[in-house]
Amino acid sequence: MDASSSRSNLEIPKNRYTSIIVSVVIFLLLTSGVLVTSIYNSLKIRDLRAGSALSSNIRSDIPKLTQEIYLLNIMRQQQQPASALQSQEAKITKLTAEIDKEITTLSRGGSVAIRDDEDIYKPSTAPDQVKYVKDASSLWTPYKQEVSRFVSSPLALAASALESKFGESTQGIYDNATGLSNSLSSENGQRAGFLRNLQIFGISFAILYFIIFVLYFVRRLKSSDEELITARRETQEIMETVNTGLFLLDKDLNIGQQHSRALNGIIGADRLSGENFADVLRGRISDKDLKTTRQFIEQLYNPRVKEKLVDSLNPLHKVMLHNTSGEDSATSRFLDFKFSRVYEDKDIARILVNVNDVSDAVYLEQRLEKERSQNDMQIEMLTTILNVNPKIINEFISNTKTHIDKMNNILKNPGSSQFELEGKLKAIYREMHSLKGEASALKLHSFTKIASDAEDKLDALQNQGKLSGNNFLQLAVHLDDLLSLSNTIETLSERINQAAPKANAKPVVSTAAAVKAAPITERLKTTTPRSSVGNNKVADFSPNSINVEGGNEIDLSDESDDEQLSYYQDFAQDIAVRQGKQIQLNGHNLAHVNIPAHLKQPIKEISIQLLRNAVVHGIESPEARQSVGKSVVGSIDLEMQRDSQNLIIALQDDGQGIDYEGIRHKLVADGRFEQDAASQLTQGDLLKTLFASGFSTKEHADEDGGRGVGLDVIKALVKEYKGKLNVNSELGQMTRFVITLPAA
Repeated sequence: MDASSSRSNLEIPKNRYTSIIVSVVIFLLLTSGVLVTSIYNSLKIRDLRAGSALSSNIRSDIPKLTQEIYLLNIMRQQQQPASALQSQEAKITKLTAEIDKEITTLSRGGSVAIRDDEDIYKPSTAPDQVKYVKDASSLWTPYKQEVSRFVSSPLALAASALESKFGESTQGIYDNATGLSNSLSSENGQRAGFLRNLQIFGISFAILYFIIFVLYFVRRLKSSDEELITARRETQEIMETVNTGLFLLDKDLNIGQQHSRALNGIIGADRLSGENFADVLRGRISDKDLKTTRQFIEQLYNPRVKEKLVDSLNPLHKVMLHNTSGEDSATSRFLDFKFSRVYEDKDIARILVNVNDVSDAVYLEQRLEKERSQNDMQIEMLTTILNVNPKIINEFISNTKTHIDKMNNILKNPGSSQFELEGKLKAIYREMHSLKGEASALKLHSFTKIASDAEDKLDALQNQGKLSGNNFLQLAVHLDDLLSLSNTIETLSERINQAAPKANAKPVVSTAAAVKAAPITERLKTTTPRSSVGNNKVADFSPNSINVEGGNEIDLSDESDDEQLSYYQDFAQDIAVRQGKQIQLNGHNLAHVNIPAHLKQPIKEISIQLLRNAVVHGIESPEARQSVGKSVVGSIDLEMQRDSQNLIIALQDDGQGIDYEGIRHKLVADGRFEQDAASQLTQGDLLKTLFASGFSTKEHADEDGGRGVGLDVIKALVKEYKGKLNVNSELGQMTRFVITLPAA
């Protein structure tokens, strides 16, 4: 608002008698209010009269009904003629119907005959009167049933039995009718008194108002105008001086005519006076925030809501206000809106809004938060380095760079057809998932978070349908972040290793004890048949098994049994805690296997994916396990064994097994198959689908699973190393994965 428009608002209004006209209108409204109130109370008094008549009728009819019942009983005892008994019974029935109608009218309303007139009675809402009516109705219902049974029965009752059936209820109904009548009469008297006082007050107020209006208000009109001009001039000086945005909002979110000059520059709009606040913000903040702002201001106008409480829900606290001029988004700013109630007497009249440009402060906070996050990340990495075997750290760094190099090479390879782009996407997805698994196993949550964010983008690409080369550009940022973190871990690890005295270096224990357990190959012979149709192809998809052809070994002999087992146990336990499950991982022979160096990394990746799959998909929740008679703690067995030709890794859990019908239903729900086509799929077909990229039976993806990549990673590694993969499962009992890789 510029200075000229502000000054024009301070001039004397052209119609200086507007206030007088408003006062006259107020006088007429008040007079009309008194008149309307008088009419309302008159109608209410008439309504109360009808209620009093009803309650009085019940007070007289209920004792009369009881008297007639006693008379009928005496007549039966005296064995009077049937015609006399029938006449008495009809009299009781008629009187019962009249009372029932009266009580029903009290409860629901209706017409009431008063002498030669008729009133419409509306049920009372006064708590005591409602209680009287409710209690009378509750007593009347069983009373009416007893009357009906007594009339229909030809037998006479003893005096004590008759008193037991009707005496107490009669008195109760009578007392409630009496209480209701007294309450209605009392309210009637109060309303009549109020009506008289209102009429006296209305007449007195009209006379007094007129005298004040003539003798005082007109004489003060000129001086009031002068005071108003002075007040507006002072307000204008304040509004032009303050460097914050100040304005008033009414209930309809309209900005007041007066606001600070600085507001235009802060909001970035030339005209704001009289504009709707929602229209000013529309397009500058999200529709969700705009809707929340409306609701927030509505709550500010609610006197029952405490201002301090609702202030904590302010949606415009340090909100980014986007630029709508089409210029660079960098010109968008952070504004902080503060809302305060303005009272007139005890009523909330308006909302005072104070807005400041806090862009510099927010950018500073963001820089500090970024630095704090980086410090936390380095502390997390340092903790991992200090608590994990340096050999594992070095392997992770090496594997991370290998995965990143592979993803870079995949991104560099040209791909034009949709099939080639989908292949690139699946390959990158597998590498990223493997990388995330190793980071999660080392509790590198910052690393895992970046990988998870990358997986979110990959998942979105996988579900969007048609792909293009530009879709993959956004992944480069995540790869740079991962590589940067990897370099940071490497630098910290080198510094710590250089600073640590060599004399304190922990020796690596090596053992080559023979495994006493029966060879895994022997157990495979009794579980599922195998056939071979060539390298790098799925050879056997019988209902409960998969064999994948393909060849090569992990040498864990340089790590102790406890350390290697602890590595996998910690990883599995972390997942179990996040998933709300309880597990026990057994793997006592892990350190007794001589695994060739070229198989070390694939075996670790396969083990991590198998463990994650077992905890997330295999083991049930403690409640589910307990409901089927299982121990609340799920059991997972991880075994490795080496013979003259092959290295074998097996993982078995005692979880829910593979639900083939669940897979079938998920395929239909995801739109991959029609119902009829899905019903024709064999268990082998369904098992192939389970290993397909992007398919998961988990409803919602999280850090641990649900993206449909883990089994795809395993399948790809087995094919790459020319191995075989066997799956055996019993629904509700177990799932067993056995992977055989050529050692030579």
